[in-house]
Amino acid sequence: MIRTLSYVALSGTLLFSSIAAATDETTQQYINTLTELGYPAPKANELVHIPPTMEDLENAKLHPELKRVIRRGYDLFTNTQQLRGENVFNNMNCSSCHMGEGRMPFSAPVWPAAVTLPNFRGKNDHVNNLEERIAGCFTYSMNGKPPEYGSDNMLAISAYHQWLAKGVAMYPEQPIYGRGFPAPDRPKELRYARGEAAFEENCSVCHGEDGEGLRVGNQTVFPAVWGDMSNNWGAGIVRVFTAAGFIKNNMPLGQPNSLSDQEAWDIAYYISNQERPQDPRYTGDVKDTLEKTQERFHKHSMYGQVRETDGHILGDHNNTGEKPFLKPDSVRPRTFE
Repeated sequence: MIRTLSYVALSGTLLFSSIAAATDETTQQYINTLTELGYPAPKANELVHIPPTMEDLENAKLHPELKRVIRRGYDLFTNTQQLRGENVFNNMNCSSCHMGEGRMPFSAPVWPAAVTLPNFRGKNDHVNNLEERIAGCFTYSMNGKPPEYGSDNMLAISAYHQWLAKGVAMYPEQPIYGRGFPAPDRPKELRYARGEAAFEENCSVCHGEDGEGLRVGNQTVFPAVWGDMSNNWGAGIVRVFTAAGFIKNNMPLGQPNSLSDQEAWDIAYYISNQERPQDPRYTGDVKDTLEKTQERFHKHSMYGQVRETDGHILGDHNNTGEKPFLKPDSVRPRTFE
């Protein structure tokens, strides 16, 4: 049976769904859909992977218990708020950044992690496996404490990542199409006021004028983009180029690539100039922390920089948000000595 490809709007996002085995025709249809949305066509040597869906899982020849664990991982990925107060201390879900259930190209799809790890990671200067990479998201993006390595929840989330990578060889030699949040070329000048105006026009209707997002009951509808309920200063998206890439490729919700490159960068610059919980690597002094983390990470963020509008030094505080601790024990070196 030839697989058919469709996309449906879910809360304004585009979710790609597939049935049965992939064909060249289906892959081309998938690419055509993406290019119609303004994404670049893959280069000749790039790996294009259409991740399987939860519907595919029901038809897969896998052990029923493994299917149950993958479903649990999917549930945790799309509703990570169920771990609030234990592992999550802000309003984020995994799917807040990794959109389309972690399957969406150009929205940091998570399946590449399952086939490229273990690998060296510059952020913490050692080789990371998949569980440690997931732990980093909990530590920084969710301002939290990751599930224990080898725990039921960590296994389930890992299994969901690996399910999405089904059919892809380990350590692929080709570059991966749609990986990460590729940023457009940086404009010559970024302006706070221009970013503020663009945010108010394009983003505040969902994320609020104060960046607090929207919650209904215990569910996050739109995540906070700064403040206590957002990611902390150690999250990858505090890097201005990462934020610009996310915004350009995914925002406003349901309107990818509708902002100009300048608008995406200015909005990223404006958001990156707002406060958020402290980086878990904080030493007690923002200048010292910046010195120790700048080369590997914060040279691309506004952490420790003076905000142009009021002279405030960003990150110069002891605030950890809702989290009653600074650094979980998962933030540690690995030397193999």
